[in-house]
Amino acid sequence: MSLSGFHSINTKTYTVSRLNKEIRAILEQGFASIHLSGEISNFVAPASGHWYFSLKDDKAQIKAAMWRGNNRYCQYKPTNGAQVEVQARVSVYEPRGDYQLIVEKMEPAGEGLLKQQFDALKMQLAAEGLFSSTHKKSLPNNINKVGVITSATGAAIKDILTVLKRRAPQLEVVIYPAQVQGKEAHLQLIEKLDLANQRKEVDVLIIGRGGGSLEDLWCFNEERLARAIFASELPVISAVGHEIDTTISDYVADLRAATPSAAAELVSPDQQALQQQIQQYKRALHTQILQLIKHAKQDCKGLEQRLQLQHPENQLLQQQQRVDEFSARLTRAFIQMQTKRSNTLALTRQRLSHQHPSKQLNDAQKQLQHLKDALNRGMQSSLDTQQNQLALYAARLNSVSPLNVLARGYSITKQQGKVIKSVSQVNHSQPLVTQLSDGEIHAQVIEVKPH
Repeated sequence: MSLSGFHSINTKTYTVSRLNKEIRAILEQGFASIHLSGEISNFVAPASGHWYFSLKDDKAQIKAAMWRGNNRYCQYKPTNGAQVEVQARVSVYEPRGDYQLIVEKMEPAGEGLLKQQFDALKMQLAAEGLFSSTHKKSLPNNINKVGVITSATGAAIKDILTVLKRRAPQLEVVIYPAQVQGKEAHLQLIEKLDLANQRKEVDVLIIGRGGGSLEDLWCFNEERLARAIFASELPVISAVGHEIDTTISDYVADLRAATPSAAAELVSPDQQALQQQIQQYKRALHTQILQLIKHAKQDCKGLEQRLQLQHPENQLLQQQQRVDEFSARLTRAFIQMQTKRSNTLALTRQRLSHQHPSKQLNDAQKQLQHLKDALNRGMQSSLDTQQNQLALYAARLNSVSPLNVLARGYSITKQQGKVIKSVSQVNHSQPLVTQLSDGEIHAQVIEVKPH
């Protein structure tokens, strides 16, 4: 295909920065707020105050950032290897085209996971209509017998009996003892709920316990118990916790009491009608408020998303992340440069030590000593050679020396300092000197006899 044909088909050409910006807008709108669990790794907290890390499980990981405006409210200091629950939105770091999480809230995994499961089940059952006021049963106008499903030795049963004795001592109370905490507690609660419905010996049921942590109250958040309460033919009052504790049983029950004592007051004859009416109004008002809050949150979220796309702070945070990245790169480059300079300096020092005058002087002294030794050896050798030659010449000279001849018994006779070789050279009565090997003899010529 020709290039002109390519442009005729692809009429819209993106730049890389534009593509990343539009992808970012799509991700931030599509994943405005999500809950995520995972393990922290590669955690970095630079001087800017922002946190950068990765969230991973056994199969994948994703980069994440938590701006200092959010992490300053975090009561939990993350560490590598820690399991956490986060609330975040999905975004894109445009300069590199990396998609990442912008974390808004963080807490350690555990109770946070239970809270997530609680919210998921709550949404599921609400969607199925188990919380709808249309399914709520009203309390009987005349209550003569009250059933209580709770621990037989807990504080809840004592509070209920104390209130009923004070307000309506004529009421009969049937206790259905069951565990209210632990892994199997919800099964006992379901069993006693079914037993009360089979016997039909009471007019209303109170199910509950005192307050506690989310984990302590978890049996009242089990789906099977919620469906058993919803299916109960007897009206059920949920009385779990102390005021602020809310469970799934509270939402699905026909009536919710903040405490076990409040549940006893609701079934008391002098407060029954008023409390029932108040609870109905409260449920209706609560439902309307939740709807208004839900719509308001949706509108606010939409406006917030639009604002975030246009807000300078978002661009500033992106630039800050870039600054942090460049800062880290600059630090690494500086360390590398320092290391290189240190190595160069060490090499220079090593080379300089080899060229130092003291080393050169030491080498020269060694060389001079070597030359001296060589000169001495040469002079000694030359002297030995000369001495040998001198001895040889002396031997030769000695072999031809007249003295050597004299030593063999010969003598030399001289007259007036001249060696006499013939008798013709001798004059009568002249003095003669005869030289022997060990001295001289002075004589006078008496007679000359030629041969």
